Amino acid sequence: MAAGQALEAIGRPAPPRRRRSFTCPVRDVLDRVGDAWSVLVVQRLADRPLRFNALKRGVEGISQRMLTVTLRHLERDGLVSRRVIPLTPPQVEYALTPVGRSLCDPLDALAAWAEHNQEAVRQARARFDGVPREAA
Repeated sequence: MAAGQALEAIGRPAPPRRRRSFTCPVRDVLDRVGDAWSVLVVQRLADRPLRFNALKRGVEGISQRMLTVTLRHLERDGLVSRRVIPLTPPQVEYALTPVGRSLCDPLDALAAWAEHNQEAVRQARARFDGVPREAA
């Protein structure tokens, strides 16, 4: 029994479900492409379509479950297409859609910025972490 059903069973109304409001297109899109796994998957698919296991090997540190979830989200958002190859056993290939491909240049620019500024960011973190802070 879900928590909401349990509350209703004892006479209390279930709390309303939270609904995301995506009136801002930036927030709506960044919700998907702003997570690290999505960015890495899109970058890996930029060169060519890949099957699931090749993609998993190409994205260091991602678990099978997280890759599955990430691919489903990217497919839902129209950034990735999924094609079943009718073999025994069936194989699945993932590729960027035209919308997904249009994301490659901005991600390449972000990756270049990260590489260029990584050391400066690390130094800033070290300075920040080394300075005692007053309680707010």
